[in-house]
Amino acid sequence: MASPLNKIAVQGGNILIVSDQIKFRNQLRRLLSLEGYKIYEAADAGTVIAIAAKEDIEVLLCDNNLIIGDNTLFGKEPASLFTYTEIISLTSSSALANLEEDPASVLTMIHHALEKVRMQKRIQQLEQWAELPPDFDNILGESSMIREVLSLARKIAPTDAFILLQGEAGTGKEMFARAIHAASPRNRNPFIALNCNAFSKEALENELFGYKAGAFPGALRDKKGILEEVGKGSLLLNEIGEMDAGLQNKLWEALEHNEFVKPGDTRPTQLNIRIFSSTKKDLTGIVQEGKFREDLFHRLNVFTIHLPSLKDRKMDVPLLARRFMKYFAGKADVRVLGMSKDFLYHLQRYPWRGNIRELKNVMERAVIMAESDMLTEDCLPFDIRYQPTDDASISSAFDLKNVERLHLQKVLNFTGGNKAEAAKLLNIGLTTLYRKINDSSN
Repeated sequence: MASPLNKIAVQGGNILIVSDQIKFRNQLRRLLSLEGYKIYEAADAGTVIAIAAKEDIEVLLCDNNLIIGDNTLFGKEPASLFTYTEIISLTSSSALANLEEDPASVLTMIHHALEKVRMQKRIQQLEQWAELPPDFDNILGESSMIREVLSLARKIAPTDAFILLQGEAGTGKEMFARAIHAASPRNRNPFIALNCNAFSKEALENELFGYKAGAFPGALRDKKGILEEVGKGSLLLNEIGEMDAGLQNKLWEALEHNEFVKPGDTRPTQLNIRIFSSTKKDLTGIVQEGKFREDLFHRLNVFTIHLPSLKDRKMDVPLLARRFMKYFAGKADVRVLGMSKDFLYHLQRYPWRGNIRELKNVMERAVIMAESDMLTEDCLPFDIRYQPTDDASISSAFDLKNVERLHLQKVLNFTGGNKAEAAKLLNIGLTTLYRKINDSSN
C-alpha cells in the first residue's frame, strides 16, 4: 500500500491510538506507520496512562465511543501527562470510512495537530531559557570535574569550532551548548536544538534541508530547513549517533562544501553555521562498528566535551539542589528557606541515574510537598529516602517487606498519589492497599 501523501513532511512523531476496536487500531496503525510515525496502542484508560507516563505522546487519537466522559483518563491528575498532547476524538465507524475513502484528510488533521504541539513546545522552551539565561554563570559546580569542563568551554566559545558533547542523559549537554553559543560572536543569531532520534529518516531530512514546493507529491509549499533557518547561528544535533547513514552522507557533503541543494531547487543554499552534536553513547565505538561515517565524526568532533555524571560530582548536589529549591519556590510563590540535614543526606547518597534532570524533578516535588519553610526528608520520594546505605546488609536490601514497601511507593509516585488508580495497577482492593500503606509506615 503506497502512502497517500507520499513524502509530505509530517515531521515524524509519537501517536497513541486508543480504542477497544482492534480493526480501528489496526487500520490507523498501518496508515500512520507508512508516514514515519511511531505508533502506540491502548484499549483502556489504564494503558493510556501507563504509556503516556513513559513516552512523549504528541497526538492521541481516541475512539470517543470508549474514552469521552471517562474521568479516569481526563481527570485532574492524568491530565498532567498530556501537557503537550493534541487529543483528536474519532468515532470508529466514521473514521474507518474516512480512512478507506480519503486517508489524506486524517493525515492532514494529524499534521496540523503535530505542528500545534511542536509550536507549544518551542514557546515553552523559549520561556524556560528566558527565566534562566543560558550562560556559564548559570552552570553551577565546585567539583574539579565540572571546573575543568567549564574552563574548556569558555576557551572554545569565541571560536567557530564544531563541538561534540558526550555524557549520560540529564547531564546538561544542551545547556552547555546554549551557554557556549551565548558566549560566542554568533549569539545574536538563532540557536536551534534538534533531536535526531525523534524523526524517521525522511522526516529528519526534510526538517534539516527543507524542500521546494512541488519537489514531491504533497509538497504544497516551500519549506525552510533548519540548516537554512539557523543562518549564522548554531545548531545542536542531539543524539547524532542515531542519524541514518544516507543522511550522514548528505550532511557531510553540505558541511564540507558549505552549501547544499534542497529537493526541488536548482540553486544551492549557502551555509555559515556552527554545529554542536551530542550523544549519550560512545560515538567512537559506533564509528568503529561502521555505523557512523568516520570523516563526518572528525568534522563534528573538533573538540569533545565530556560531561560528568552527577554521581561523580556529589559535592555539587547541595549547590544544585539549592538553586532548584529557590527557583521552584519562587515559581510556586511559597516560602521555602532551606533544607534539613537529613534531606541533604539522602540527596547526597542517592545515585542520580537521571542526573541533573532527575534532581530537578525531585526538587520540584519536594517544594510542592513542603509543609513548612524547611525541606525535610518527608518531602522526598520513598525510593530516595529508603535507598540502601553502602554498609547495608544484602539481606536487608532483599527483605520482602522492604521490597514491597518500595514497590508501593513507586506505584503511588507513578499515579501521583491516586490510591484508587494505584490499587487498580497493583490488582488489589483499595482496602488492602490502605492496610499495606499502614503496615509499611510502622
